[in-house]
Amino acid sequence: MHVRDAVEADAEAVAALASRPVDAVRDAVHERSVRVAVRESDAAAGLPDDTSDPGDPTEPSDPAGYVAFDARPDAVHVTGFAGDPETVERLLAEPVRFAEREGMVVEIVVEETASGQRDAVERAGFSAVGSGPRFEGTPTVRYRLDPATDGSET
Repeated sequence: MHVRDAVEADAEAVAALASRPVDAVRDAVHERSVRVAVRESDAAAGLPDDTSDPGDPTEPSDPAGYVAFDARPDAVHVTGFAGDPETVERLLAEPVRFAEREGMVVEIVVEETASGQRDAVERAGFSAVGSGPRFEGTPTVRYRLDPATDGSET
């Protein structure tokens, strides 16, 4: 699996993965850090030769998953993610790596009823640290990972 920066041409595929409007995804690509995962065979299929970077955005492949995140003074906040469990686990390593370099923690809020997403977040090393805000009346769980202490809450 190859992870690369998302480009505007990925917006429709990411919107389908995220069940979000295409315009909202385009905005996120421009305003946040957004990474997409493509399968190695998909990444290389549209490229003209073997010397090209598999992340070459001139011929984007359909992403198998995505993660969007931004850094604030207190933490790196994951603002969206989707994909199968293995893909999500790989993608969540991106904001964790960024947080580790910057000496920050990573936080994610997941809907309480999204058991598949919650499982993926927990497999990636995050710990539930309490309730999060309600999204359109739906309760959420707040997860946190401190790369400096192997996932322990700070």
